[in-house]
Amino acid sequence: MRVRIAVPVFFILIGCAAAQTPATQKVATSPATKTSANKWRTPWGDPDLQGSWSNATTTPLERPAKYGGREFLTAAERDAIDTQTAIATDKREKRGTVEDVEGAYNGAWWERGRADGRTSLIYDPPDGRIPALTPQAQKRREEAARLDASAENYAGQGSYSGPEDLEPYTRCIIRAPLPRISTGYNNNYQIVQSPGMVAIYQEQIHETRVIPLHGPAHLNRSVDQWLGDSRGHWEGDTLVVETTNFSDQATFQGATKNMVLVERWTRASGDHIDYSFTVTDPETWTRPWSAKITWYKTGPLYEYACHEDNYGLYGILAGARAKEKAAKH
Repeated sequence: MRVRIAVPVFFILIGCAAAQTPATQKVATSPATKTSANKWRTPWGDPDLQGSWSNATTTPLERPAKYGGREFLTAAERDAIDTQTAIATDKREKRGTVEDVEGAYNGAWWERGRADGRTSLIYDPPDGRIPALTPQAQKRREEAARLDASAENYAGQGSYSGPEDLEPYTRCIIRAPLPRISTGYNNNYQIVQSPGMVAIYQEQIHETRVIPLHGPAHLNRSVDQWLGDSRGHWEGDTLVVETTNFSDQATFQGATKNMVLVERWTRASGDHIDYSFTVTDPETWTRPWSAKITWYKTGPLYEYACHEDNYGLYGILAGARAKEKAAKH
């Protein structure tokens, strides 16, 4: 379900805006920024989160095993990761190889950000790992893997009778379900506020979340939406948003449509917001879990056009028709 708001919203240009984002900055740790949040206020007195932000980071969602129980990187480890990120962005494989073609985008296109000094975005559980799956979730995962392995369209070899056979991302419907985790690019957002309402515009694929504050109860659970149904309120200087009513056509880490997402945004300084989320789904995980990501101030945002006339989708469907024609001869 697409929802639009009647406020001016600037959009995001993949390359230029990505190159301009200050997501390469280090996380601010000055205690002064934590105690001065009350100076960012809207004209009507709410905490002011407005502006353009990026959550780009190379810190992984889960803690790699090599770090054991360590929550933080050493300074040398952090610098090494940032150096490797810069090198890998512009590294090219042997000309003419598949790897060369797949790596054709250089640093002007990518927006990977930098390490934030932690070994994982997940902070609860303390081991930095997604909790164990429930038996029913494990069964769902095994069944999905079995279907993928036997499906006609596995590895791009499907019949593709129509666009509905393609995933929503390829069709430019939705990039990913909530909550959004940083990826290689298009990690940008714009927050717009009015009395009683917050809107969060997401670069990919130009969706706008319209969040009532202290408003009516959630929609009836029979109503599913791509980005769920969000309701927010202020807890001091923190915007707290609970989202339910997710669609089973877009799942976060294998969760069911009954997942409950709670997000928190706190303006920590002029150039960054502290963001965290907690996901709860007893049908998927044995316990709730939480992660946090810094949102950095970025520059003017421009339109992300997804597929220009969606030539890729044309090619996929045309290829399937050509394959069918060849099979008849």
